[in-house]
Amino acid sequence: MHFATLDPTAAAVRPREHPRGCRAWSKLLALGLACMLALTAEAQSPEVSDWGYYGGDAFGQHYSNLDQINRDNVTQLQVAWTFRTAELGAGLAHSGGLTFEATPVLAFGMLYLSTATDIVFGLDPSSGRLRWRYDPHVDRGRPYAEVVSRGVAVWQDATTAPTGFCTRRIFIGTIDARLIALDGPSGKPCASFGVAGVVDLSRGVRLRDRAAYEVTSPPTVLGDVVLVGSSIGDNRAVSVERGLIRAYDARSGALRWSFDPLPDSPQHPGAAAWQAQQAARAGGGNAWGIASADAARGLLFVPTGSASPDFYGGERLGSNEFADSLLALDVTSGRLVWHQQLVHHDLWDYDLAAQPTLVQLEVNGEPIYAVLEATKSGLLFAFERDTGRALFAVQERAVPRSRVPGEQSAPTQPFPQSPPLAPLGALDPREAWGLTFWDRGICRGLIERYRNEGVYTPPDLRGSIETPGYAGGVNWGGLAFDVRRERVLAAVNRLPMIVRLVPAVQARALAQTPEFRRAELGPQLGTPYAVLREPLLSPLGLPCTPPPWGTLVSIDLRRNRIAWEVPLGTTQSLGPWFAPTRTFGTPSMGGPIVTAGDLVFIGAAMDDYLRAFDVETGRELWRHPLPAGGQATPMTYRAGREQRQYLVIAAGGHGPLGTVRGDYVIAFALPARTATH
Repeated sequence: MHFATLDPTAAAVRPREHPRGCRAWSKLLALGLACMLALTAEAQSPEVSDWGYYGGDAFGQHYSNLDQINRDNVTQLQVAWTFRTAELGAGLAHSGGLTFEATPVLAFGMLYLSTATDIVFGLDPSSGRLRWRYDPHVDRGRPYAEVVSRGVAVWQDATTAPTGFCTRRIFIGTIDARLIALDGPSGKPCASFGVAGVVDLSRGVRLRDRAAYEVTSPPTVLGDVVLVGSSIGDNRAVSVERGLIRAYDARSGALRWSFDPLPDSPQHPGAAAWQAQQAARAGGGNAWGIASADAARGLLFVPTGSASPDFYGGERLGSNEFADSLLALDVTSGRLVWHQQLVHHDLWDYDLAAQPTLVQLEVNGEPIYAVLEATKSGLLFAFERDTGRALFAVQERAVPRSRVPGEQSAPTQPFPQSPPLAPLGALDPREAWGLTFWDRGICRGLIERYRNEGVYTPPDLRGSIETPGYAGGVNWGGLAFDVRRERVLAAVNRLPMIVRLVPAVQARALAQTPEFRRAELGPQLGTPYAVLREPLLSPLGLPCTPPPWGTLVSIDLRRNRIAWEVPLGTTQSLGPWFAPTRTFGTPSMGGPIVTAGDLVFIGAAMDDYLRAFDVETGRELWRHPLPAGGQATPMTYRAGREQRQYLVIAAGGHGPLGTVRGDYVIAFALPARTATH
C-alpha cells in the first residue's frame, strides 16, 4: 500500500490536516481548486479513507476525526439502512460456534465486510445496497475450531493507474486457511495472485487437525506485503500446528518471508528459552489477532499467543519465547527487530489478543512514538516503537508457583507501572455475590474450595480460580485512542474462571458428571493431564463475584491513571426470570471506537445494545437496541453528496457467548435535516 512520505503517525494522532501542498489554498484560488480535485481523486484510497483499515487506520487507533455526530446531537441518531447477509450457519458442522465479529472497511467507493464463513460483500456506503457478493465456499462439513471472520484488508497498487482490473484489491484469510485476493470494484478473484486468486496457507504447515488451522482476523497490509498469522485450536495436544507468521507479495501471492515464533533451529533467536526437543514438538505461539503497521519505520507489530497446550507446560519448560509476546518485525525481511514477552510460560490462555495500538505521546514536551498493548491479564504496557524500551517501567514480580507434578511455572511475571484495567487480587469469600442467601452461600463455598491467590494463580489438580479469566481482561476488541486527550479506552471483562487439571484417563468420565456440566474439556494429548474450565457461576447462572462483570475503562496516559470506569451492559435477559435488570456490566466481545465528536461508541455487551458514552466523563448518552448481539467493533465514515456521517456495526451475535443470533449490518445517522458538515 502506498503511504505519504510524512511520518503517518504524526497525522494519525491529531485531526487530519490537508496535504502540505494544499495549505496555502486561501492565497491562490487556482491552487485551492487543484488541491480539492486532488483530495477528491484520492478520497477512496485506504490511507486517506475515513475507515480504510480494520482498526480505523494502520496504527489500530480505532479513532475517527469526524464530529458531525457529537455529544450534543447523538440522541437524534436513527437507523439509516440495514443490510442482511443471509448467513445464519445453515449446514455448518459447528454452527453453535458461529459469530459475527466483522468490522467493515471503506475504500474505493464501497464498504467491504465478511461473514464468519468468509463470504465477502461490497456495499454502497450511503444506502447499504449490495454491489457484489463473493462466496469462497468453505467446507461446511468441517468441525472448525472457530467460526469467525473479523474482516478484510484492502490494497491499492501504487505503481499503476487505479482503473485496471485488480489494481485495487480486497484480501481475506479464511477459516479453511486460504488467502484470497479479490478485485475491489467487482469482487472477482485476481487470477494473477497465487492460483486463480488463492494461496493455500496450509502448505508448509505441520497439520494435526485440518479444521483447527484457520485465519480469523484480517490480514495486515504494508506497502506491497500482505501479512497473515493463524488461529490454532487450543488444548488439543502438545504437537499441534505451529504459529507461522508469513508475508506474501500483494501482486503475485509469492511467499516473501516466514517467521516462526517458536524455535525451529538452534540459531532461532528464542532457542535459549526452550529445551530443543520440546521446542521441536511444541505448537501454537500463533498470531491470531490483528497486527499493526508503521510505514515510516518499516515495522509490523504482531501479538502472539500461548504455546500449546494452554494450561499445562511440563512439555514446554522454560519461558517459551516468543509466545505471548509483542514482536516488532521488519516488513522487508521478517527479521525480528525487538520483542517483549508479556506473559512467561503461559498457563492461563493469556494470549495477546488485542491489536497493538501505535500512538504518539508527549513526554516532557517531546513526542514519543509508542506502541500500546493491553492483555487478557488486565495489564496495559507501553513501549517505544523503535527500540522496545518500556515507557511504563516494567517490574518482574513473584507470582504463585505450581504444585502440579511435572510443571515448572515461571517464578515471576512482568507488571507495568500503569494502573491495572481489572482487579488482580484474590477473591474474598466474604464478598461472594448472589441473588439469594442460597446461591450466595454456594458461591462462598466455591471460592473457599479452589486455589485462589489472585492473578497468575496456576492451574491445580484440585482446581484454581483464574482472575481475570481467559476471556480477559482485554480480548481482541483491543483499545481505542483519544488523540486529543491522550487517553485509551478498553472494554474489560471481570469474570473469573475455574480451571482444573485432571488425570487424562479420567477426563471424559469427569466431564459427563453433574459437577462439570458447564465445563469445557481440553484433552491436552501428550501430557498427563486434561483440563476442565468454566466460568465461576452460581447455580442461577450469574457470576459469583460482585458486579460489575464488564466495564468500559478510560486511562489517562498523561497522568498514568484511570480517568473513569463505568459498567458496560445490563442483566436484561440474563439469569433467572426474577433477576433484576440493572447496569451490572456483562462480559463482552468487541471493542470501542472514539471520535472527534467527543464520543465513545461500543456494542460488545451481552444485552444487545449499541451505546455512546461521553469521552470526557464516561456518562452514557445514547443507546439503541440491536436485533441481534453486537459482538463486533463499530466503525464510522462519511458518504454521499452531503457527506453524511454513518455509524455501522455488525449485529449477528456470538455463539460461545450465547447472545441473540442474526445476520444484520446496521448503519445509523442523524436525520438528513440535522446532519451538517
